Amino acid sequence: MTAHQELPTITRDIDLTPIQRKNTRKSVAGAAIGNAIEWFDYGIYGYLVVYLSSLFFDFGGEPGSALPRILAFATFAVSFLVRPLGGIVLGPLGDKIGRRTVLMATILMISVSTAAIGLLPTYDSIGVWAPLLLVFLRMVQGFSAGGEYAGAAVFMAEHAPDNRRGFYGSFLEFGTLAGFSGAAILVTTMTLVLGEDAMMAGWWRLPFLLTLPLGLLALWMRRNVEEPETFTSDIDISGKAKQSAWASLRELIVRFPKQVLKLAGFVILINVAFYLVLTYMPSYLSTTLGHGAAESNFSLVIIQLIMMAVIVPFGALSDRIGRKPLLLIASIGFTLLSVPAVMLIQVGTVWSQLAGIGILGLFLVMIISNISATLPALFPTSVRYSGFAIGYNVSTAIFGGTAGMMNEFLIDSTGNVLIPGWYLAAAGVIGFISVLTFNETAGRSLRGNVLPGSDDAARLARGEKLIGAKAS
Repeated sequence: MTAHQELPTITRDIDLTPIQRKNTRKSVAGAAIGNAIEWFDYGIYGYLVVYLSSLFFDFGGEPGSALPRILAFATFAVSFLVRPLGGIVLGPLGDKIGRRTVLMATILMISVSTAAIGLLPTYDSIGVWAPLLLVFLRMVQGFSAGGEYAGAAVFMAEHAPDNRRGFYGSFLEFGTLAGFSGAAILVTTMTLVLGEDAMMAGWWRLPFLLTLPLGLLALWMRRNVEEPETFTSDIDISGKAKQSAWASLRELIVRFPKQVLKLAGFVILINVAFYLVLTYMPSYLSTTLGHGAAESNFSLVIIQLIMMAVIVPFGALSDRIGRKPLLLIASIGFTLLSVPAVMLIQVGTVWSQLAGIGILGLFLVMIISNISATLPALFPTSVRYSGFAIGYNVSTAIFGGTAGMMNEFLIDSTGNVLIPGWYLAAAGVIGFISVLTFNETAGRSLRGNVLPGSDDAARLARGEKLIGAKAS
Protein backbone atom coordinates (compact mmCIF):
# COMPACT_ATOMS: atom_id res chain seq x y z
CA MET A 1 0.00 0.00 0.00
CA THR A 2 1.33 3.40 -0.96
CA ALA A 3 0.89 6.72 0.75
CA HIS A 4 -1.46 7.84 -2.07
CA GLN A 5 -3.98 5.04 -1.57
CA GLU A 6 -7.08 5.61 0.52
CA LEU A 7 -6.53 4.36 4.06
CA PRO A 8 -9.26 3.20 6.47
CA THR A 9 -10.39 5.92 8.86
CA ILE A 10 -9.00 5.81 12.40
CA THR A 11 -11.84 6.61 14.77
CA ARG A 12 -11.45 8.53 18.02
CA ASP A 13 -13.68 8.59 21.05
CA ILE A 14 -13.92 12.38 20.90
CA ASP A 15 -15.41 12.19 17.38
CA LEU A 16 -18.33 9.94 18.37
CA THR A 17 -21.82 11.40 18.67
CA PRO A 18 -23.69 10.91 21.98
CA ILE A 19 -25.80 8.20 20.33
CA GLN A 20 -22.72 6.39 18.98
CA ARG A 21 -21.08 6.58 22.40
CA LYS A 22 -24.22 5.15 24.02
CA ASN A 23 -24.36 2.31 21.49
CA THR A 24 -20.71 1.53 22.14
CA ARG A 25 -21.32 1.27 25.89
CA LYS A 26 -24.40 -0.93 25.37
CA SER A 27 -22.47 -3.21 23.02
CA VAL A 28 -19.55 -3.56 25.40
CA ALA A 29 -21.92 -4.26 28.30
CA GLY A 30 -23.79 -6.91 26.29
CA ALA A 31 -20.57 -8.64 25.31
CA ALA A 32 -19.10 -8.41 28.83
CA ILE A 33 -22.11 -9.82 30.70
CA GLY A 34 -22.33 -12.77 28.33
CA ASN A 35 -18.63 -13.38 28.77
CA ALA A 36 -19.05 -13.20 32.55
CA ILE A 37 -21.73 -15.87 32.43
CA GLU A 38 -19.62 -18.12 30.21
CA TRP A 39 -16.71 -17.99 32.64
CA PHE A 40 -19.01 -18.30 35.65
CA ASP A 41 -20.11 -21.58 34.08
CA TYR A 42 -16.52 -22.72 33.64
CA GLY A 43 -15.48 -21.37 37.03
CA ILE A 44 -18.05 -23.26 39.05
CA TYR A 45 -16.87 -26.52 37.50
CA GLY A 46 -13.32 -25.73 38.59
CA TYR A 47 -14.36 -24.83 42.14
CA LEU A 48 -16.72 -27.80 42.46
CA VAL A 49 -14.38 -30.35 40.90
CA VAL A 50 -13.54 -31.76 44.34
CA TYR A 51 -17.19 -32.79 44.74
CA LEU A 52 -17.77 -33.74 41.11
CA SER A 53 -14.80 -36.11 41.12
CA SER A 54 -16.33 -38.06 44.04
CA LEU A 55 -19.93 -37.94 42.82
CA PHE A 56 -19.33 -38.85 39.17
CA PHE A 57 -15.94 -40.54 38.89
CA ASP A 58 -15.35 -42.50 42.10
CA PHE A 59 -15.90 -46.01 40.77
CA GLY A 60 -14.95 -47.70 44.04
CA GLY A 61 -11.23 -47.91 43.35
CA GLU A 62 -8.30 -47.60 45.71
CA PRO A 63 -8.95 -45.06 48.54
CA GLY A 64 -7.02 -41.82 48.05
CA SER A 65 -6.44 -42.53 44.36
CA ALA A 66 -5.88 -39.52 42.10
CA LEU A 67 -7.89 -41.21 39.31
CA PRO A 68 -11.27 -39.54 40.12
CA ARG A 69 -9.64 -36.08 40.07
CA ILE A 70 -7.79 -36.85 36.84
CA LEU A 71 -11.04 -38.02 35.21
CA ALA A 72 -12.87 -34.92 36.47
CA PHE A 73 -10.21 -32.67 34.94
CA ALA A 74 -10.28 -34.79 31.78
CA THR A 75 -14.01 -34.07 31.53
CA PHE A 76 -13.19 -30.39 31.90
CA ALA A 77 -10.72 -30.85 29.05
CA VAL A 78 -13.24 -32.69 26.84
CA SER A 79 -15.27 -29.53 26.35
CA PHE A 80 -12.14 -27.86 25.01
CA LEU A 81 -11.58 -30.63 22.49
CA VAL A 82 -14.84 -29.75 20.73
CA ARG A 83 -14.24 -25.99 20.88
CA PRO A 84 -12.36 -26.03 17.53
CA LEU A 85 -15.46 -27.58 15.94
CA GLY A 86 -17.52 -24.74 17.40
CA GLY A 87 -14.98 -22.26 16.08
CA ILE A 88 -15.00 -23.81 12.59
CA VAL A 89 -18.82 -23.74 12.42
CA LEU A 90 -19.67 -20.57 14.35
CA GLY A 91 -16.72 -18.39 13.30
CA PRO A 92 -17.43 -18.36 9.54
CA LEU A 93 -21.14 -18.14 10.37
CA GLY A 94 -20.45 -14.99 12.37
CA ASP A 95 -18.62 -13.53 9.37
CA LYS A 96 -21.61 -14.42 7.19
CA ILE A 97 -24.83 -13.67 9.13
CA GLY A 98 -23.49 -11.32 11.79
CA ARG A 99 -21.78 -11.27 15.16
CA ARG A 100 -24.91 -10.53 17.23
CA THR A 101 -27.00 -13.43 15.91
CA VAL A 102 -24.31 -16.00 16.65
CA LEU A 103 -23.65 -14.51 20.10
CA MET A 104 -27.34 -14.85 21.01
CA ALA A 105 -27.23 -18.54 20.07
CA THR A 106 -24.00 -19.26 21.96
CA ILE A 107 -25.12 -17.75 25.27
CA LEU A 108 -28.38 -19.73 25.12
CA MET A 109 -26.56 -23.02 24.48
CA ILE A 110 -24.04 -22.39 27.26
CA SER A 111 -26.71 -21.48 29.82
CA VAL A 112 -29.02 -24.41 29.10
CA SER A 113 -26.24 -27.02 29.05
CA THR A 114 -24.71 -25.70 32.28
CA ALA A 115 -28.05 -25.64 34.09
CA ALA A 116 -28.65 -29.21 32.93
CA ILE A 117 -25.49 -30.32 34.79
CA GLY A 118 -27.23 -29.23 38.00
CA LEU A 119 -30.03 -31.70 37.27
CA LEU A 120 -27.85 -34.75 36.57
CA PRO A 121 -28.15 -37.88 38.74
CA THR A 122 -24.84 -39.08 40.19
CA TYR A 123 -22.87 -42.31 39.67
CA ASP A 124 -24.51 -43.92 42.71
CA SER A 125 -27.93 -43.38 41.09
CA ILE A 126 -27.47 -44.41 37.45
CA GLY A 127 -23.94 -45.76 37.25
CA VAL A 128 -21.78 -45.05 34.22
CA TRP A 129 -24.53 -43.00 32.56
CA ALA A 130 -23.85 -40.19 35.03
CA PRO A 131 -20.28 -39.40 33.88
CA LEU A 132 -21.29 -39.99 30.23
CA LEU A 133 -24.09 -37.42 30.48
CA LEU A 134 -21.73 -34.99 32.20
CA VAL A 135 -19.23 -35.41 29.36
CA PHE A 136 -21.99 -34.81 26.79
CA LEU A 137 -23.13 -31.57 28.44
CA ARG A 138 -19.54 -30.39 28.71
CA MET A 139 -19.20 -31.01 24.96
CA VAL A 140 -22.26 -28.82 24.29
CA GLN A 141 -20.68 -26.13 26.47
CA GLY A 142 -17.45 -26.44 24.55
CA PHE A 143 -19.09 -26.22 21.13
CA SER A 144 -20.94 -23.04 22.06
CA ALA A 145 -17.92 -21.55 23.80
CA GLY A 146 -16.06 -22.06 20.51
CA GLY A 147 -18.02 -19.12 19.15
CA GLU A 148 -18.78 -17.16 22.32
CA TYR A 149 -15.46 -15.69 23.43
CA ALA A 150 -14.14 -14.94 19.95
CA GLY A 151 -17.45 -13.39 18.95
CA ALA A 152 -17.68 -11.25 22.07
CA ALA A 153 -14.12 -9.97 21.61
CA VAL A 154 -14.65 -9.21 17.91
CA PHE A 155 -18.02 -7.57 18.62
CA MET A 156 -16.48 -5.33 21.27
CA ALA A 157 -13.36 -4.48 19.25
CA GLU A 158 -15.37 -3.49 16.18
CA HIS A 159 -17.68 -1.25 18.21
CA ALA A 160 -14.91 0.54 20.13
CA PRO A 161 -13.19 3.69 18.82
CA ASP A 162 -9.68 2.84 17.66
CA ASN A 163 -7.90 5.10 20.15
CA ARG A 164 -9.66 3.49 23.16
CA ARG A 165 -9.99 -0.14 22.08
CA GLY A 166 -7.75 -1.29 24.93
CA PHE A 167 -9.89 0.56 27.48
CA TYR A 168 -13.18 -0.84 26.19
CA GLY A 169 -11.71 -4.29 25.58
CA SER A 170 -10.59 -4.57 29.19
CA PHE A 171 -14.25 -4.58 30.25
CA LEU A 172 -14.75 -7.85 28.41
CA GLU A 173 -12.01 -9.41 30.55
CA PHE A 174 -13.42 -7.62 33.60
CA GLY A 175 -16.49 -9.73 32.87
CA THR A 176 -14.31 -12.83 32.70
CA LEU A 177 -12.85 -12.13 36.14
CA ALA A 178 -16.28 -11.19 37.49
CA GLY A 179 -17.58 -14.56 36.34
CA PHE A 180 -14.71 -16.45 37.93
CA SER A 181 -14.86 -14.36 41.12
CA GLY A 182 -18.62 -14.81 41.33
CA ALA A 183 -18.14 -18.56 41.04
CA ALA A 184 -15.43 -18.56 43.71
CA ILE A 185 -17.37 -16.36 46.13
CA LEU A 186 -20.59 -18.34 45.70
CA VAL A 187 -19.02 -21.80 46.06
CA THR A 188 -16.75 -20.76 48.95
CA THR A 189 -19.56 -19.06 50.86
CA MET A 190 -21.83 -22.05 50.37
CA THR A 191 -19.07 -24.38 51.59
CA LEU A 192 -18.47 -22.28 54.72
CA VAL A 193 -22.15 -21.79 55.55
CA LEU A 194 -23.50 -25.21 54.61
CA GLY A 195 -20.44 -27.41 55.14
CA GLU A 196 -18.81 -29.92 52.82
CA ASP A 197 -21.26 -32.70 53.73
CA ALA A 198 -24.22 -30.56 52.62
CA MET A 199 -22.42 -29.64 49.41
CA MET A 200 -21.87 -33.33 48.67
CA ALA A 201 -25.50 -34.07 49.53
CA GLY A 202 -26.86 -31.85 46.75
CA TRP A 203 -26.14 -28.16 47.28
CA TRP A 204 -23.41 -28.39 44.61
CA ARG A 205 -26.26 -28.24 42.10
CA LEU A 206 -27.36 -24.67 42.89
CA PRO A 207 -24.48 -22.77 41.18
CA PHE A 208 -25.10 -24.70 37.94
CA LEU A 209 -28.84 -23.98 38.03
CA LEU A 210 -28.29 -20.24 38.54
CA THR A 211 -26.75 -19.92 35.08
CA LEU A 212 -30.13 -20.28 33.36
CA PRO A 213 -31.68 -17.00 34.59
CA LEU A 214 -28.33 -15.26 34.14
CA GLY A 215 -28.16 -16.52 30.57
CA LEU A 216 -31.66 -15.26 29.80
CA LEU A 217 -30.61 -11.83 31.06
CA ALA A 218 -27.59 -11.82 28.72
CA LEU A 219 -29.79 -12.98 25.82
CA TRP A 220 -32.14 -10.04 26.41
CA MET A 221 -29.25 -7.58 26.51
CA ARG A 222 -27.75 -8.89 23.28
CA ARG A 223 -31.07 -8.60 21.46
CA ASN A 224 -30.99 -4.85 22.11
CA VAL A 225 -27.61 -4.05 20.57
CA GLU A 226 -26.69 -3.41 16.95
CA GLU A 227 -24.12 -4.99 14.67
CA PRO A 228 -20.86 -2.96 14.57
CA GLU A 229 -20.53 -0.55 11.66
CA THR A 230 -17.13 -2.09 10.92
CA PHE A 231 -18.94 -5.31 10.00
CA THR A 232 -22.05 -3.85 8.34
CA SER A 233 -19.94 -1.68 6.02
CA ASP A 234 -18.56 -4.94 4.60
CA ILE A 235 -21.96 -6.30 3.52
CA ASP A 236 -23.74 -5.66 0.24
CA ILE A 237 -26.96 -3.73 -0.36
CA SER A 238 -29.10 -6.87 0.18
CA GLY A 239 -27.84 -7.07 3.75
CA LYS A 240 -25.75 -10.19 3.15
CA ALA A 241 -22.03 -10.66 3.60
CA LYS A 242 -20.04 -10.31 0.42
CA GLN A 243 -18.91 -13.93 0.65
CA SER A 244 -20.30 -17.16 2.07
CA ALA A 245 -19.22 -18.69 5.35
CA TRP A 246 -17.18 -21.34 3.54
CA ALA A 247 -15.58 -18.72 1.31
CA SER A 248 -14.61 -16.81 4.43
CA LEU A 249 -13.05 -19.97 5.87
CA ARG A 250 -11.22 -20.66 2.60
CA GLU A 251 -9.89 -17.09 2.47
CA LEU A 252 -8.60 -17.42 6.03
CA ILE A 253 -6.74 -20.67 5.31
CA VAL A 254 -5.27 -19.53 2.00
CA ARG A 255 -4.37 -15.91 2.77
CA PHE A 256 -3.81 -15.70 6.51
CA PRO A 257 -2.34 -18.96 7.86
CA LYS A 258 0.57 -17.08 9.50
CA GLN A 259 -1.85 -14.85 11.39
CA VAL A 260 -3.69 -17.92 12.71
CA LEU A 261 -0.38 -19.45 13.85
CA LYS A 262 0.72 -16.20 15.54
CA LEU A 263 -2.55 -16.06 17.46
CA ALA A 264 -2.46 -19.76 18.36
CA GLY A 265 1.10 -19.45 19.71
CA PHE A 266 0.25 -16.59 22.02
CA VAL A 267 -2.97 -18.29 23.12
CA ILE A 268 -0.84 -21.12 24.54
CA LEU A 269 0.43 -18.69 27.18
CA ILE A 270 -2.98 -17.10 27.69
CA ASN A 271 -4.69 -20.41 28.34
CA VAL A 272 -2.01 -22.15 30.36
CA ALA A 273 -1.76 -19.10 32.63
CA PHE A 274 -5.50 -18.53 32.84
CA TYR A 275 -6.55 -22.09 33.58
CA LEU A 276 -3.69 -22.93 35.90
CA VAL A 277 -4.02 -19.76 37.97
CA LEU A 278 -7.80 -19.40 38.07
CA THR A 279 -9.22 -22.90 37.48
CA TYR A 280 -6.66 -25.50 38.52
CA MET A 281 -5.24 -23.60 41.49
CA PRO A 282 -8.12 -24.37 43.93
CA SER A 283 -7.57 -28.10 43.48
CA TYR A 284 -3.77 -27.70 43.60
CA LEU A 285 -3.90 -25.76 46.87
CA SER A 286 -6.40 -28.00 48.62
CA THR A 287 -5.62 -31.46 47.24
CA THR A 288 -1.93 -31.37 46.32
CA LEU A 289 -0.63 -29.00 49.02
CA GLY A 290 -3.21 -29.86 51.68
CA HIS A 291 -4.45 -26.32 52.31
CA GLY A 292 -8.04 -25.82 53.48
CA ALA A 293 -10.52 -25.55 50.61
CA ALA A 294 -12.19 -22.39 51.93
CA GLU A 295 -8.84 -20.73 52.74
CA SER A 296 -7.50 -21.57 49.28
CA ASN A 297 -10.59 -20.26 47.53
CA PHE A 298 -10.60 -17.01 49.47
CA SER A 299 -6.94 -16.41 48.59
CA LEU A 300 -7.86 -16.66 44.94
CA VAL A 301 -10.91 -14.43 45.41
CA ILE A 302 -8.72 -11.70 46.94
CA ILE A 303 -6.28 -11.88 44.01
CA GLN A 304 -9.12 -11.87 41.47
CA LEU A 305 -10.73 -8.81 43.07
CA ILE A 306 -7.37 -6.99 42.90
CA MET A 307 -7.06 -8.02 39.25
CA MET A 308 -10.54 -6.63 38.59
CA ALA A 309 -9.49 -3.34 40.17
CA VAL A 310 -6.45 -2.90 37.89
CA ILE A 311 -7.57 -4.50 34.63
CA VAL A 312 -9.22 -1.40 33.17
CA PRO A 313 -6.23 0.87 33.97
CA PHE A 314 -3.95 -1.69 32.28
CA GLY A 315 -6.23 -1.73 29.23
CA ALA A 316 -6.19 2.07 29.08
CA LEU A 317 -2.40 2.06 29.47
CA SER A 318 -2.07 -0.11 26.36
CA ASP A 319 -3.90 2.59 24.39
CA ARG A 320 -1.13 5.02 25.34
CA ILE A 321 2.05 2.92 25.14
CA GLY A 322 0.96 0.06 22.88
CA ARG A 323 -0.06 -3.59 23.35
CA LYS A 324 3.32 -5.21 22.70
CA PRO A 325 5.29 -3.68 25.62
CA LEU A 326 2.81 -4.99 28.20
CA LEU A 327 2.52 -8.40 26.55
CA LEU A 328 6.30 -8.82 26.33
CA ILE A 329 6.78 -7.85 30.00
CA ALA A 330 4.12 -10.36 31.05
CA SER A 331 5.68 -13.13 28.92
CA ILE A 332 9.12 -12.50 30.44
CA GLY A 333 7.57 -12.40 33.90
CA PHE A 334 5.96 -15.81 33.51
CA THR A 335 9.19 -17.23 32.11
CA LEU A 336 11.42 -16.03 34.96
CA LEU A 337 9.15 -15.87 38.02
CA SER A 338 6.60 -18.69 37.74
CA VAL A 339 8.73 -21.25 39.61
CA PRO A 340 9.66 -18.81 42.44
CA ALA A 341 5.97 -17.87 42.70
CA VAL A 342 4.91 -21.50 43.09
CA MET A 343 7.64 -21.98 45.69
CA LEU A 344 6.16 -19.06 47.65
CA ILE A 345 2.72 -20.66 47.49
CA GLN A 346 4.15 -23.81 49.08
CA VAL A 347 5.61 -22.03 52.13
CA GLY A 348 2.33 -22.57 53.93
CA THR A 349 1.46 -19.15 55.34
CA VAL A 350 -1.48 -17.10 54.10
CA TRP A 351 0.79 -14.18 53.19
CA SER A 352 3.23 -16.27 51.17
CA GLN A 353 0.32 -17.95 49.41
CA LEU A 354 -1.15 -14.55 48.54
CA ALA A 355 2.25 -13.27 47.39
CA GLY A 356 2.85 -16.26 45.10
CA ILE A 357 -0.61 -16.14 43.54
CA GLY A 358 -0.35 -12.35 43.36
CA ILE A 359 2.82 -12.52 41.24
CA LEU A 360 1.11 -14.86 38.78
CA GLY A 361 -2.07 -12.76 38.88
CA LEU A 362 -0.14 -9.57 38.04
CA PHE A 363 1.33 -11.01 34.85
CA LEU A 364 -1.98 -12.65 33.98
CA VAL A 365 -3.93 -9.39 34.27
CA MET A 366 -1.35 -7.62 32.08
CA ILE A 367 -2.15 -10.17 29.37
CA ILE A 368 -5.92 -10.48 29.65
CA SER A 369 -6.41 -6.71 29.85
CA ASN A 370 -5.06 -6.58 26.29
CA ILE A 371 -6.17 -9.71 24.47
CA SER A 372 -9.66 -8.51 23.50
CA ALA A 373 -8.09 -5.51 21.76
CA THR A 374 -5.02 -7.33 20.41
CA LEU A 375 -6.25 -10.61 18.96
CA PRO A 376 -9.15 -9.34 16.79
CA ALA A 377 -6.66 -6.87 15.28
CA LEU A 378 -4.61 -9.74 13.86
CA PHE A 379 -7.18 -10.18 11.05
CA PRO A 380 -9.08 -8.07 8.50
CA THR A 381 -12.86 -7.70 8.84
CA SER A 382 -13.90 -10.39 6.34
CA VAL A 383 -12.21 -13.22 8.29
CA ARG A 384 -11.91 -11.68 11.75
CA TYR A 385 -14.46 -13.87 13.54
CA SER A 386 -13.26 -17.00 11.71
CA GLY A 387 -9.58 -16.37 12.34
CA PHE A 388 -10.03 -15.58 16.02
CA ALA A 389 -12.44 -18.45 16.69
CA ILE A 390 -10.44 -21.14 14.90
CA GLY A 391 -6.95 -20.12 16.01
CA TYR A 392 -8.01 -19.43 19.58
CA ASN A 393 -10.03 -22.60 20.04
CA VAL A 394 -7.57 -25.02 18.45
CA SER A 395 -4.84 -23.73 20.76
CA THR A 396 -7.21 -23.72 23.73
CA ALA A 397 -8.28 -27.30 23.07
CA ILE A 398 -4.70 -28.56 23.08
CA PHE A 399 -3.13 -26.46 25.81
CA GLY A 400 -5.88 -24.76 27.85
CA GLY A 401 -8.42 -27.37 28.79
CA THR A 402 -5.71 -29.98 29.31
CA ALA A 403 -3.58 -27.80 31.63
CA GLY A 404 -5.18 -28.95 34.87
CA MET A 405 -5.28 -32.60 33.84
CA MET A 406 -1.65 -32.58 32.66
CA ASN A 407 -0.41 -30.90 35.83
CA GLU A 408 -2.36 -33.32 38.01
CA PHE A 409 -0.93 -36.25 36.03
CA LEU A 410 2.66 -34.94 36.07
CA ILE A 411 2.58 -34.21 39.80
CA ASP A 412 1.12 -37.65 40.51
CA SER A 413 3.73 -39.32 38.27
CA THR A 414 6.82 -37.40 39.39
CA GLY A 415 5.95 -36.21 42.88
CA ASN A 416 7.30 -32.78 41.90
CA VAL A 417 4.91 -30.12 43.24
CA LEU A 418 6.75 -27.39 41.27
CA ILE A 419 5.27 -28.70 38.00
CA PRO A 420 2.79 -25.77 37.63
CA GLY A 421 5.69 -23.29 37.79
CA TRP A 422 7.72 -25.06 35.12
CA TYR A 423 4.62 -25.45 32.96
CA LEU A 424 3.93 -21.71 33.15
CA ALA A 425 7.58 -20.85 32.45
CA ALA A 426 7.57 -22.93 29.25
CA ALA A 427 4.35 -21.24 28.12
CA GLY A 428 5.96 -17.86 28.83
CA VAL A 429 8.76 -18.59 26.36
CA ILE A 430 6.28 -19.52 23.62
CA GLY A 431 4.21 -16.42 24.35
CA PHE A 432 7.25 -14.14 24.16
CA ILE A 433 8.27 -15.49 20.75
CA SER A 434 4.71 -15.09 19.44
CA VAL A 435 4.33 -11.47 20.59
CA LEU A 436 7.57 -10.53 18.82
CA THR A 437 5.87 -11.41 15.50
CA PHE A 438 2.81 -9.17 16.10
CA ASN A 439 2.20 -5.82 14.43
CA GLU A 440 1.63 -3.05 16.94
CA THR A 441 -2.10 -2.37 16.53
CA ALA A 442 -2.85 0.15 19.30
CA GLY A 443 -4.70 3.06 17.70
CA ARG A 444 -4.86 1.36 14.29
CA SER A 445 -8.08 1.03 12.28
CA LEU A 446 -10.00 -2.26 12.10
CA ARG A 447 -12.09 -1.02 9.18
CA GLY A 448 -11.93 -2.24 5.61
CA ASN A 449 -10.44 -5.49 4.43
CA VAL A 450 -6.94 -4.43 5.50
CA LEU A 451 -4.66 -6.22 7.95
CA PRO A 452 -4.42 -3.78 10.89
CA GLY A 453 -0.91 -2.33 11.20
CA SER A 454 0.11 -3.32 7.67
CA ASP A 455 -0.44 0.24 6.43
CA ASP A 456 1.86 1.89 9.01
CA ALA A 457 4.45 2.91 6.41
CA ALA A 458 1.85 4.70 4.30
CA ARG A 459 0.40 6.48 7.31
CA LEU A 460 3.80 7.56 8.58
CA ALA A 461 4.69 8.82 5.10
CA ARG A 462 1.75 11.20 5.17
CA GLY A 463 2.64 12.49 8.62
CA GLU A 464 0.39 10.50 10.96
CA LYS A 465 1.67 9.69 14.45
CA LEU A 466 1.36 6.04 15.43
CA ILE A 467 1.95 4.39 18.79
CA GLY A 468 5.10 2.24 18.73
CA ALA A 469 6.13 3.28 15.23
CA LYS A 470 8.67 5.84 14.01
CA ALA A 471 9.02 7.40 10.59
CA SER A 472 12.07 6.11 8.76
